[in-house]
This record gives sequence, C-alpha cells and structure tokens, in this order.
Amino acid sequence: MWRLKVADGGNDPYIYSTNNFVGRQTWEFDPDCGSPEERAEVEAARENFWKNRYQVKPNSDLLWRMQFLRENNFKQIIPQVKIGDGEEITYEIAKTAMRRGAHFFSALQASDGHWPAESAGSLYFLPPLVMCLYITGHLDYIFPGEYRKEILRYLYCHQNEDGGWGLHIEGHSIMFCTTLSYICMRILGKGPDGGRDNACARARKWIRDRGGATSIPSWGKTWLSIFGLFDWLGTNPTPPEFWLFPSFLPVHPAKMWCFCRLVYMPMSYLYGKRFVGPITPLVLELREELFLQPYNEINWKKVRHLCAKEDLYYPHPLIQDLMWDSLYICTEPLLTRWPFNKLRQKALEVTMKHIHYEDENSRYITIGCVEKVLCMLSCWVEDPNGDYFKKHLARIPDYIWVAEDGIKMQGSTSQEWDTGFALQALLACNMTDEIGPILKKGHEFLKESQVKDNPSGDFKSMYRHISKGSWTFADPDQGWEVSDCTAECLKCCLLFSIMPPEIVGMKVEAERIFDSINIILSLQSKNGGLSAWEPASSSKWLELLNPTEIFENLVVEHEYVECTASAIQALVLFKKLYPEHRKNEIDDFIANAVRFIEEIQMPDGSWYGNWGVCFIYGSWFALGGLAAAGKTYNNCLAIRKAVEFLLNSQFNDGGWGESYISCPAKKYTPLGGHRSNLVHTAWALMGLLYSGQAERDPTPLHRAAKLLINSQMEDGDFPQQEITGVYLKNCMLHYATFRNTFPLWALAEYINGCHSHVIQSSVGEKLG
Repeated sequence: MWRLKVADGGNDPYIYSTNNFVGRQTWEFDPDCGSPEERAEVEAARENFWKNRYQVKPNSDLLWRMQFLRENNFKQIIPQVKIGDGEEITYEIAKTAMRRGAHFFSALQASDGHWPAESAGSLYFLPPLVMCLYITGHLDYIFPGEYRKEILRYLYCHQNEDGGWGLHIEGHSIMFCTTLSYICMRILGKGPDGGRDNACARARKWIRDRGGATSIPSWGKTWLSIFGLFDWLGTNPTPPEFWLFPSFLPVHPAKMWCFCRLVYMPMSYLYGKRFVGPITPLVLELREELFLQPYNEINWKKVRHLCAKEDLYYPHPLIQDLMWDSLYICTEPLLTRWPFNKLRQKALEVTMKHIHYEDENSRYITIGCVEKVLCMLSCWVEDPNGDYFKKHLARIPDYIWVAEDGIKMQGSTSQEWDTGFALQALLACNMTDEIGPILKKGHEFLKESQVKDNPSGDFKSMYRHISKGSWTFADPDQGWEVSDCTAECLKCCLLFSIMPPEIVGMKVEAERIFDSINIILSLQSKNGGLSAWEPASSSKWLELLNPTEIFENLVVEHEYVECTASAIQALVLFKKLYPEHRKNEIDDFIANAVRFIEEIQMPDGSWYGNWGVCFIYGSWFALGGLAAAGKTYNNCLAIRKAVEFLLNSQFNDGGWGESYISCPAKKYTPLGGHRSNLVHTAWALMGLLYSGQAERDPTPLHRAAKLLINSQMEDGDFPQQEITGVYLKNCMLHYATFRNTFPLWALAEYINGCHSHVIQSSVGEKLG
C-alpha cells in the first residue's frame, strides 16, 4: 500500500533542509503495508473514481485521508444533523454541524502541524518528468513498477471520452497534453494499441485526426525537440543570449514574471545547446505514429507558427511573429557560427550560473514543476554524473502525489497556503477548549515555516526580491515569498498572539512579525494593488511578447485582488496590536489598496479571481478586504454592487456554483443545470457576511447555511465537487482541502454573524 510520510528527509546524502524538513510530504510504496480490509477499501475508492470519472473529475484525495483517520483513530461521535423543509436553523443545529466538521478536519492534521493535500490537476505537469527520466536513464530508479502502474492509472482516469487530454482534468482535449500523454504511455511500456480501454489507439487517432503533432504549441515543440520527435528548426528561437542583456533594456530577465523567467531560463539553455536525447527504437516508432507524413520529409521551417485550434487561447500578435522570424532568419544563423558562437558559449555559461543559483536557493525544489524538470535536465546535460543533477533527483518525491486516481505531479505543493486557511477556519469555530492541541501544532508549523533569510549572496543581481519574513506557497525549503500566503499565515500568527500561550504556544517574536510586514509593504504597486511574488514594476505592454499560446498574463508580474485584500486584512489586524510600527506607511498602504479594489470591480459588481474560480472567489476576497478597512454597505458603493451580484447569482437551493469557464472567458458563467458547489457557496456566504447581510436580511444566509449543513457527510466530511483553483486565466488546479476548509469556515462565520445573540447569551451565563 501507499503511505504518506511527513517531515521525513530520508537517507539521501544529496538532500538538505532549512527547517529539518517540516512540511515535507512524500509518498512511499510498502508492499507489506495494510490489512486485507484496508487494501480492499483503497481498491473500492479507485474503482468508484473510475466509474464516475466523467461526472466528478477531481479526486477526493482519499488515500492519505484513510491513512490519517486510521492512525488518529478517528470516529465521528457527534450525531449528524439535517434541516427539513420549512425548518429553521437553530444555533444548536449549526454548531453541531460545525463541530462535526472541525473534529473531522482536525483528524487530518499531520504530525508536524500542517494539512497535507493534493495541489494538481494540470495535465502537462507529469509527462515531461517521465520523458526527462527516460532521456537520462533514471526512469526505473525513480519510477519502479508500482509507480508506473499509478502513473498509467492517472492517465487513463483523465483521458476524455474523445480520446484526448485537456490542459487540465476538466478541460477539452488539446494537442499539447494529448501528445505528451501518448508519449508517456508509450515510454511506460504500452504498445501503439495498448492501454486501458484502448487508450493509446484512441489518443493517436485524436492526434492524427487533427493533422498530427506538428501543430503542438510552443512548449510542446520544445519538449518534442528535446526528445528527438521534432527538429529544433521547427521551433521559435529561445536564445540564451537574453541572459546577457543589459538591465536598461525594456526587455530583460529582471522585468519578467518569476515563473516565466524560470521556465525560459533552462529552456534557453537546452535550445542553445540544441540538445536532443538518445534516438532509441521507441523514438523512431513515435516519429511514425505522431505525424501524417514521413518524419524526414516534414518542412520544419513551415511549422514554427502552427498551433492546433483546440490549444490556441492566446494568439500571437503580428509583432511577436515578426520578432520570432527576425531571430530565426537573421540572428540564429550568426550566433551558431564563428566568431559569434563564442558569445553563445558565454551566454550558456551565464544561463547555467542562474540555474544553479535558483536550484541552490530552492534546495533543488525550484519554484514549480515545469521549471523543476527543465532545470534538472539542464544540469544533466551539463554533467550527467554531477552533484547538481543528483540533488535534483533527491527532490523529485516532493512533487509526487498519490490518490485514488493514480500518481500525478503537483505544480507546487501548497502546505502553507492550505494550512493558513485551515487554521483560520478552525479559529473561527471558537472551539479552543476542544481542539487546543490542534491549534498549537498548527501554530508551531507556521513558526517553523516562516522564511528566515533573504536569498543568498547578491540576490538582486540574480533578479530576486527579498524573502526574509515571508511564508511561501509550499514550504520554506522552496523559499519563494508569496504576498497572500504571507498575509494569510501572518493573520494566523497575530490571532494566536492574543490567545493563551499555555494553549496555543508562545507567540511569534515581534521582529519576525515586522519582517513579514516589510515583505507585504514592499510588494504594493503605484496603483495600490499587490503583486504575488515580486514587485510589479514592468510595463504591461510586454505581455505582447507572451510566447505561449495556452496562457495569458505570463510575461510580467501583475497586481491581484486576492493579494491586495489579504494584505489589507493582515495589516488592519497588525495595526491593532502594533499601532505605532510604520503607522503612516501602513495607513497609506491600506487607503491605496482600497482604492485599487474599488477601481477594478467589474460592471456587474463582482471581481475577477486570479487564483480561484472565479468571480465568486474574487468577490469573497474583495469584500473581506473592504470590510476590514472599515467600508460598509452604507458607505461603499462597491460593497452594495457586490452584494447585488451575489444575491442575484444565488440558486434556488440556497447555494452558488460557478463554472471554470468563467476564468478563460472572463465572464461570470454559472455551473450547468444551476448546480451548487459547496466551496463557491462558502465563499459567497462569507462575502455576504462581511458586507453586513445578517443585519439587513439574513434569509439568503440561512438558505446557504442549510445547503452546507445538509450536504455534510456522515463522518463530517464534505463531498468533492468541481475544480476550484486556477492560474494564468486558462488552467485549473485541484485544491483537495478546499472542500473541508471553506464550508467549515463559512459555517463558523455564519454562527458568529447570524447567531451572535445566542453566543453572547451563552458567554454571559458562563461568566455569571
């Protein structure tokens, strides 16, 4: 059976940590683990997912939950409650449902204090890792038999009915992910007509029916070139000389969004090397299977700009194609010939210097999985037997996740993000007397997870921002500061600081709190908005140079309503506890942030959510930020418009449900059939509570709470529904803890907002 290990560094001599691996979560397969009953339970979960894979595409993340509930001997002893038609929600009923959810969720806490969970769903993450390990000869070492079995399970489970794979698990089939998934199945030993339900034959038919793999988008062209299935002549140039540009130029690495910069850094190294993996018999077979014409007859120069219509989300403007053509026709022929090839060699050396710097400062986790695989391969190309590559191999397990739908690669683990929300949900429950040890462990995790130092050396010359005092999305070993992760975890620490230390532990030292404030203040733009990773100081016109066809807003950092609102809430709470620290700066920050939120509101009263689906998510954050800053329904038009949006989009069953289509379409789109989603319902319910809806008319709140309570499962869990995370407008992420965190949090806030008179009466009786 598969087992999740927590805070375990293993025995690999090439792995190291800044905090003794607190927050690390890795999977191992133990053939002797598990009773027959436990193994049967796992198989039943797998079969149930397979049978329902077209109805609910995100998994329920059951394998580690089964393990933790067994290890913690959890049994739900609080009776289940339901609300009948015409029946009112009493304080007792609501509190019972909340307590059931809180105790269930508490049982899922890891030994080091965090909440593990899958953070995946994008279908282009895993195949490049398999391709890379095939090239380097380490596939059997990293992925032995049981791993391969689960990788294939994942591919089978998320193949669409038409035979292809989407950009994400709920998306329509595209050439990029279908081609990579097909190659992955073939690498893992499946023949051209092999795989469950004829998976390979159906995938190949999908590819060939659409003209073959020549129309794969640019990232796919790069990976196929690396693998020997495309000629580098068929790709647009990614010259490593970019890393030699002087900083005064408008186009420069320092001006790029960190994820974009760190993808194209190793990509440019591999392009500059024109690296091609070994041409094995499998590669030769794939050359015949993926293209309609003989491989050696393809005119590679004519396919550079091809992109399948299914993949094309961000068409390249003419100016960009002209730029690529100029580089292709004029620049590249020079840089590959003497004496200019000496400049190419210098550029490759500088690029690799940057790769090593980023690897070392992330403990070889890197900022994300796309970058991880490219950097790892670049290190192998530089030195197949070197320590850099071995250190990369040691950190592959950090990205692997196992669930009932198989093995997948996570985009970036989300320990700190998930735990910051989980702790706020539990704190809102006001159950310290019941879950004090859970809160204390969570508090200790946050203290151990704060980044203690800036990146090493002259980090500004390596295009890095300060990180000391931040919290990351993943864990401190990964090291990348994120503004809203910092704000959400800081809120928790500030709340813990006013609670009895004998219950929740000693509070975080003031200087470390001040470091967090410094991070948040450093990331505000002139327009008042807050960026996520680094200051958004670059010109937005650079997005015209977005080289991908499948993402939007990739090139430069932007400001986000979620980051801005989180920061407001954290700073308002901080001001109450440290009123004199940088007072004027914080006051100005909040005023400018409020103005930004008000200015970017959509005409319908909503806000576009950049990291969750979508307008309901953005509106929840915005309303929380505005309310924290002192804005109310009576004095703020933006709040009144947002309330109207939420009330108008509530369904007859009391819930809300938004399709992921809202994200790429940038227009509010309800779920088909007006299906309610419990996470969306929780966000909307909390947003309305922030607006003071309980004082105006609590009826919509009661209806929403009724749906949450009646949807709770027998053990206190909530059912998994549609996907709720997003990035870059067009790709979704599955956050598996959201289905617990947000319904629980919403029920707690509902009780605090709609039954406060009962709470006050109860407190009065205890004091009396």
